[in-house]
Amino acid sequence: MTENTRCPAAHPEDPTPCDGPPVVTVLDANNGGADGCEHHGARLLASLEGGRVYALPDAPDGAAIRVFKAADGTRPFAWVQDGPRTRADQLSNLENREGNR
Repeated sequence: MTENTRCPAAHPEDPTPCDGPPVVTVLDANNGGADGCEHHGARLLASLEGGRVYALPDAPDGAAIRVFKAADGTRPFAWVQDGPRTRADQLSNLENREGNR
């Protein structure tokens, strides 16, 4: 990837840069997927219901589990700044489990 391109998992409205090359594939509930860096893979996974993450063949050890764990604490559509988030569907899985609403 060049400096100005981002991984396929990066949402067009998400301004954050990639944290490295694509290392995971994130699949939605219908098996549609995108390859991504760990950062954007986690943000995409957090925004999906029924999503799954798999390491690419040349990924560093633990890449998929790092993305899975990061997604757990990431709010869906984290790049959207639309005011306070209080509904369960606006909070991270971790926040919902801990009751931080």
